[in-house]
Amino acid sequence: MATKLDINAVHRMQSGHEIPRLGFGVYQTQAAVAEDVVDHAIKSGYRHVDSATVYRNEEPSAKGMLKAGISRDQLFFTSKVPPNKTYEEAKKCVDETLRKTGLDYVDLYLLHAPYGGSTNRLGAWKALVEAVDAGKVKSIGVSNYGVHHLDELEQWQKKQPEGKGGILSVNQIELHPWLARPDIVEWCQKRGVVVEAYSPLVRATRMKEKVLVDLAKKHSKTPSQILLRWGLQKDFVVLPKSVTHSRIEENRNIYDFELSKEDMEALNTGKYQPCCWDPTLAPLSE
Repeated sequence: MATKLDINAVHRMQSGHEIPRLGFGVYQTQAAVAEDVVDHAIKSGYRHVDSATVYRNEEPSAKGMLKAGISRDQLFFTSKVPPNKTYEEAKKCVDETLRKTGLDYVDLYLLHAPYGGSTNRLGAWKALVEAVDAGKVKSIGVSNYGVHHLDELEQWQKKQPEGKGGILSVNQIELHPWLARPDIVEWCQKRGVVVEAYSPLVRATRMKEKVLVDLAKKHSKTPSQILLRWGLQKDFVVLPKSVTHSRIEENRNIYDFELSKEDMEALNTGKYQPCCWDPTLAPLSE
């Protein structure tokens, strides 16, 4: 089980680049406050910011990330191509992110969801592969992909000329004890694909669950910290979000304790209860 993790812990992706194990999510963070909260997160020790085109906060998030004066090569910025985009539209998304943020490159670019049918999914992926070749993006991946979507991409990659199928580095999905998704996680981890957990705090809807309350009391931690530690010990990259400075700091303080094997088993609920949308179930054809 995971031991001796600290805030600087990283995963090495199949692309060869490293991704910080603790990220700062900015979903639904209004542009007016994004610069401030991201700046506070970076000053608190975070080095990884997870944004997206549809969040409409790429520009202030990147500005906040750079504000603290940390060297760019020590920072990690993610954005995403919105669902239902064509090859050409996906290419424009990457260029627009670079224009808005002023960054010379994006560390990780994902396909946000597997909607839009096979032609669009694979076309958008091809655009990301070309963005890597052009030096605009370091690593690429997907988000909200179920096993059938991952299989489709893998089969397409195998049919491409050597070096032209791209490297799948990440799958970002909703993950927490009430949605552990063992099938998707197993598929990814078997192939060395990093699993990122969004909504790891279950949108604060489970904080009074007895198992969390009991474990929080046992470890003198908060329920949020128990949930984030669970994700780390599952070998995920965790992406908590908050616009409250004190909670941003709280979510960082998860490295001075460890959940036991019994604790982890207690959090194995066996439930399938998303708190968000669930594109992983989308059919291949639309």
